[in-house]
Amino acid sequence: MKQQPDPSHSAIEQLLWVMDRLRDPVGGCPWDLKQDFSTIVPFTIEEVYEVVDAIEKGNPEDIREELGDLLFQVVFYARLGKEKAWFDFDAIAGGMVEKLIRRHPHVFANQDFDESQVKANWEAEKAKERQDKLSEGIASLLDNIPQTLPALKRAAKLQKRCATVGFDWPDTDGVFDKIQEEILEVKVELNKPHLDEQALEEELGDLLFATVNLARKLKKDPETLLRRANNKFEKRFRQVEDHIHKQGKQLADCSLEEMERVWQRVKKD
Repeated sequence: MKQQPDPSHSAIEQLLWVMDRLRDPVGGCPWDLKQDFSTIVPFTIEEVYEVVDAIEKGNPEDIREELGDLLFQVVFYARLGKEKAWFDFDAIAGGMVEKLIRRHPHVFANQDFDESQVKANWEAEKAKERQDKLSEGIASLLDNIPQTLPALKRAAKLQKRCATVGFDWPDTDGVFDKIQEEILEVKVELNKPHLDEQALEEELGDLLFATVNLARKLKKDPETLLRRANNKFEKRFRQVEDHIHKQGKQLADCSLEEMERVWQRVKKD
């Protein structure tokens, strides 16, 4: 008879037991046994986005299920770390407990902070952690911002990190001016007799970066804003398709003017 987790144990203990069985060289799952840190990274990224999608759709059961899938990713990494004698699940959780207590002296120690002091202390602690990780030299303010972050998210993090030392526009007026400047530079490249594709791409990138700066200054997450804009566009375009199909037409048979009229009607509705 196949073994089952002990129902008297906590849910996390049962999950860790299941993970151990999956990686058991004798009787484990062949697929799970083949995995390593690098091979499951794509699944981790996918699970994060599925959590975000479930939260935005607002279905509690889906959120619970997707969070469970994401938790399993952490448990998988913990098992891999344990096999290499690097760390285990308790070490991961214990490290997080220590970090959170240290970063929140206003909650766990006798210190009173207002909101601005809370943020300043948080950034100071993170800077100290970055410095402690370097055996020599001076830590960069921009250390530990992952290259693998989505580009919009990483741009916002770079800008936010620089703002902690005052390298930032004092208000949104400067950001708007910068955006206008970047738009003009894109137009300059487009109007040159011979188009330089590399220069154009660079100017377009600068324009996107400046737009991210505006979102950050207004305390909005650019990744979230663009995701919502994507969803809104998709919803409206699907309605345009539906209107045109109900007229017995195909999109390819319609002029831009026809599609634009339907688009405006959808927006109005």
